[in-house]
Amino acid sequence: MKCMKERLKEALAHRAKRHLPDDGRRRSAVLIPIYSRSGQYYIVFTKRTEKMRDHKGQISFPGGVYEESDVSLLNTALREAAEEIGLKLEDVEMLGELDDEAPRTTNYVISPFVAMIPWPYRFRVDAEEVDEIIEAPVNILLDKSCLREETEVIDGQTVPLLFYHCLGVVIWGATARILSQLLDILVQLTPADRMAN
Repeated sequence: MKCMKERLKEALAHRAKRHLPDDGRRRSAVLIPIYSRSGQYYIVFTKRTEKMRDHKGQISFPGGVYEESDVSLLNTALREAAEEIGLKLEDVEMLGELDDEAPRTTNYVISPFVAMIPWPYRFRVDAEEVDEIIEAPVNILLDKSCLREETEVIDGQTVPLLFYHCLGVVIWGATARILSQLLDILVQLTPADRMAN
């Protein structure tokens, strides 16, 4: 039987990624690190410090703005993950991409990349950018009781708002929409796949 990592990699490879045009927005990328521990899968988030210019104190994935020296958005995600949480390139196994997302309150387009990392891992947090690392079990995030959905009218359109309540924090905004994409794929895997190492 294939493990969740293999099934997830296949699922990501067989879907068509939705690319958003720049439309004057700045390109950016995030890395979604996943690891397996004691038969359970965990997703790594960061809590941004109050020193950050955008999204102060919010829960996010490691990531940031594309720089020309990056050459690719994947390299942006990897560079930022190294800077923010000390994730080494050689410890990252890329699984695939999710659809682009555009935050509603800032001028960015975000490209999300999904990766497996080893566990245990000695993270090195950049205290200027990251207040803490949050490691959320996939099974808890898939529990419908942790999700609250609302709607808001923006520019005459009804827009869904997602809020994931997990481990005493609330994941919302573009991070919640990216997480929802990933969970929609993971929920299609059998519970046995999600538990397999």
